[in-house]
Amino acid sequence: MRSMKGLVFIVLIFALVLAGCGGGAASNDGGGSTAAQNSDQGAAQGGDNTEATPETRTIKHALGETEITGVPKRIVALEWLYAEDVLALGVQPVGIADIEGMNQWVNIPVEIGSDVTDVGTRQEPNLELIASLKPDLIIGLKSNLEAGYDTYNSIAPTLVFDPYPVEGQGDQYEEMVNTFNTIADVLGKKDEAAKVLSDLDQTYADAKAKLEAAGMTEKPFALAMGYSNQNAVTFRISTDNSLAVKILEHIGLTNAHKPNQFEVYGFTTGDVEALPALQDANFLHIIQDSDNVIENQLKDNPVWKGLNFVKEDRVYALGGDMWPYGGPLSAQTMAQKTADLLTK
Repeated sequence: MRSMKGLVFIVLIFALVLAGCGGGAASNDGGGSTAAQNSDQGAAQGGDNTEATPETRTIKHALGETEITGVPKRIVALEWLYAEDVLALGVQPVGIADIEGMNQWVNIPVEIGSDVTDVGTRQEPNLELIASLKPDLIIGLKSNLEAGYDTYNSIAPTLVFDPYPVEGQGDQYEEMVNTFNTIADVLGKKDEAAKVLSDLDQTYADAKAKLEAAGMTEKPFALAMGYSNQNAVTFRISTDNSLAVKILEHIGLTNAHKPNQFEVYGFTTGDVEALPALQDANFLHIIQDSDNVIENQLKDNPVWKGLNFVKEDRVYALGGDMWPYGGPLSAQTMAQKTADLLTK
């Protein structure tokens, strides 16, 4: 009898162990599988969500607001300034307006890729060509795109900027930096933008130290872009609100030209008769080699020859490819070259 009870007890224990193992295995399999499936599904859904539903942001610009989904990769820049901004961030646009002109007028240390398409002039680009590039972002100048904005926006989300603030609304330098940072944000390149602007600040500091050491920050400057206009010489003399003057102020220089009225585009248009008022300043100029108005029209001009900065050899050629309406790379070029010219 005792042995029978012992046998029954052993059988019961064995059965319970089997049941426990079976239940545990079933539970682990089911729970583990469910967890794994949930985990896999969650990961998959998370991944799918990231790829399938990228973030949509509303970007304010000069003509309103534009929604941009994800990070644009195929950019068409219809103004050199914005093409420069994109290039400075390490991105080659798929299209740029007037590449030949940009290469001629804009001196920056980044080359435009050989596979970048020239989409026509900045004022009237080729819309069919732009559409064929399948851009996911178009960037342009307000004055050029305002009339046809809806057409551009139907091709791709279009951001429009105005580099010429009206009186009391800041200066062109502030606008340049703000626009650069906006474009960097849209392209997911905020760290790259910070590096570009940090490098620019260092360039300013180096140039300023160089000029101060040479005693060249004491005399003011006048900056003029010169060109032929109907066989006459025309100068665009930079005003204090201009981008170029603000760049030169960053390296310790002071603008001598004080116009009687606000100039929204940052320059006063005049001829050689406007220069005697500035003759005690150092004269910086931007003139194309193919249209050297000083060597051609002004060489024997008595007004020009009588100017103090001419007689004292204080005329400095920044070069025809010094673009005074550019971005941070153009600013860097201007700061470096001005310091070099004034201290050589």
